[in-house]
Amino acid sequence: MSSAAAPIAATIDKTRTTLAAAGLGDNVPRYTSYPTAPHFHPGVDAVTVRGWMDALEGDDEISLYLHIPYCDRLCWFCACHTKQTRHYAPVATFLRSLHREIETVGRLVSGRRRIRAVHFGGGSPTMLKPDDILMLGKVLRDRFDFLDDASLSVEIDPNDMDEGRLDAFAAIGMTRASLGVQDFDPKVQKAINREQSFALTKGIVGAVRARGVGSVNLDLLYGLPHQTCESVAATVARALTLAPDRLALFGYAHVPWFKKHQTMIDEACLPDSAARLAQSQLAARLIVSAGYEALGLDHFAKPQDALAVAARAGRIRRNFQGYTEDQCETLIGLGPSSISRYREGHAQNIVATGEYEKTVNSGQLATARGIEFSLDDLARGWIIEGLMCNFAFSAIDLVERFGTVGQTLLCEASRLAINGAGGLLRLDGENFVVPHESRPLVRTVAAKFDTYLRDRTGRHSVAV
Repeated sequence: MSSAAAPIAATIDKTRTTLAAAGLGDNVPRYTSYPTAPHFHPGVDAVTVRGWMDALEGDDEISLYLHIPYCDRLCWFCACHTKQTRHYAPVATFLRSLHREIETVGRLVSGRRRIRAVHFGGGSPTMLKPDDILMLGKVLRDRFDFLDDASLSVEIDPNDMDEGRLDAFAAIGMTRASLGVQDFDPKVQKAINREQSFALTKGIVGAVRARGVGSVNLDLLYGLPHQTCESVAATVARALTLAPDRLALFGYAHVPWFKKHQTMIDEACLPDSAARLAQSQLAARLIVSAGYEALGLDHFAKPQDALAVAARAGRIRRNFQGYTEDQCETLIGLGPSSISRYREGHAQNIVATGEYEKTVNSGQLATARGIEFSLDDLARGWIIEGLMCNFAFSAIDLVERFGTVGQTLLCEASRLAINGAGGLLRLDGENFVVPHESRPLVRTVAAKFDTYLRDRTGRHSVAV
């Protein structure tokens, strides 16, 4: 182990003790929503969601998420709802259905459709042909009213990109490019079926910047097969030479019971929880020492980046795409499996692409399931988002926002802090705070407030 990793390694035994003292298993949700998706149910349907759309106010700002459910290769580490195709015909068919869904949703929110942000995810949005990218951008702008400073983010697989696709995404207004890197070590790349040279990545970063894209994010992973502290440090060092505006440092979620293709990964080559912690903390330290600000659990940004500015102002949020400066209360998901958030609750589209296409082609909303918020859900969700974003929440704000429910949760939080909770939560003045040394375990802290988790419904990835 490198000398840089040695101080981190010394904390591993303490972390194991802390986890055991917390009285909770290592496997907990990532908390990009609350309640989490395993607790959605079919009682929330298209009729429910149409009512939520009707309740939108005329001056509401809305964010959109478009899920492209296809890839031209299957990365074995991926846990997204996606499918591999070697032919473009299924993609073209899907796009016609996506256009129809956009038209339906645009009609239903007519007069209340001011768009603040759009995010293209998948799958691989960048496998779309240039003409289809341009048409998709046109359909969106025809059906929704984009604010002048609206953002448009695209998840990019550098292997897909060429000049035509780069030009097309620039033409429809791309303001942020998020490049999947994972790791630059060829041995690791081969083990996860994601071979991608540093030169290719560097070329795409330069190409999007040459087209006026003002923000570039790189996604890195730790906890992958064959990774070591040394190899992770080498990947971080190479990523930093590209001077990204943001970096996301995710822990690989090994969930082969959920995504069967992950069985292609040799579990014997995966680092254990202690090694994962060492890798994540070493990478974080290297990124921060390069001048980036640490944001929430796993994001980093240059001080002048909008996400860092929002974090300093206490306005960073967490949604299904991770950390964001987007303040919209309404996020509408488009495409199969996409999840929406309304003031009243969450709703998820049909996952199966064929069934999704049949439903939206008939002019119906594709809602399959969801959950309506109770006041208790809203209060617990507020606590969990505060912990995940700021590692703290205010006792006074909790009671002022949620009244009697807030008082009940205040007692719950106080018991956790007084009883120790494995050193994961402390009361500091009027704020409940996750101590700095326990921040890598913030998901475990958040899980203490997850009333749904107590019934052990659903399986989740490890906490670190």
